[in-house]
Amino acid sequence: MGMMDGKVAVVTGAGGGIGRATALELADNGACVVVNDIGGTVTGEGRDAGPAARVVAEITQKHGQKRAVANAGSVASWEDAQKMVQDAIDNFGRIDMVVNNAGILRDRMFHYMSIEEWDAVMKVHLYGAFYVSRAAVPHFRKQESGCYVHITSTSGLIGSVGQTNYGAAKLGIAGLSRCIAMDMQRYNIRSNCIGPHAFSRMIETVPGQSEEQLKARAEKTKPDHIAKLISFLGTDAAAKVSGQIFGVRGNEVYLYNQPRPIRIMARPDGWTSEKLAEHWLPAVQNSFTPLERTRDVYPWEPV
Repeated sequence: MGMMDGKVAVVTGAGGGIGRATALELADNGACVVVNDIGGTVTGEGRDAGPAARVVAEITQKHGQKRAVANAGSVASWEDAQKMVQDAIDNFGRIDMVVNNAGILRDRMFHYMSIEEWDAVMKVHLYGAFYVSRAAVPHFRKQESGCYVHITSTSGLIGSVGQTNYGAAKLGIAGLSRCIAMDMQRYNIRSNCIGPHAFSRMIETVPGQSEEQLKARAEKTKPDHIAKLISFLGTDAAAKVSGQIFGVRGNEVYLYNQPRPIRIMARPDGWTSEKLAEHWLPAVQNSFTPLERTRDVYPWEPV
């Protein structure tokens, strides 16, 4: 008996990496899975139904019965998102979980970034997470249960050079998840984010990494690590977990804080530019969040 027995999940971007590991883990835990993947390149070009079909074949071979179906639609299409959810209903009779994992990269320094590069990343990540989540919510509301897991990123939570579009979309997903959790709590619908550290083809494109560094990361940070937490969040054991941001890096699992005021100053007579410069800035500037990269925030090697 698995902790996901009887549940049905849609996993986007499930043809490889974290998505594939998640689809396999959910199936191992007893769930039925709609394996979605457009089969495009890291930058989003092209279409190939092969990756999704191969993951379905893996699940079928292991479990010997119809536990997964392939879907090659694009999360950037409202119509395709509707079809993903309908595939779950048509094949398995219900939907209990959405894992918004699909993503692309169009990295560029901000002063060179094109409108098309901005739009393409926003459509897949932020619009895609909204489209698939919105397509599932009528079913979740009707059954008064459901679970969303969205993949955010330290590129948005912490910051990253050359990824303004990606970072903005990923931080937007954190806001989307939080507000879904608040809107839907009355229906027992949960929504959480995970900021993963895992070796994947998207990580391979990040500049400034030697072959040795990539090999070391591949050995210590695997998609399987993230898949375990995603699967847990879909179980009834996580029924009280919602509106949170988690991280996984190797065998480390952590909880992120979320923005709250940390320093407050008030003047009964109000502020002027001069008073802000003389009194407010010296009092708060030591509490500013520095412009750190992920490797500065996580300087230790993963467990």
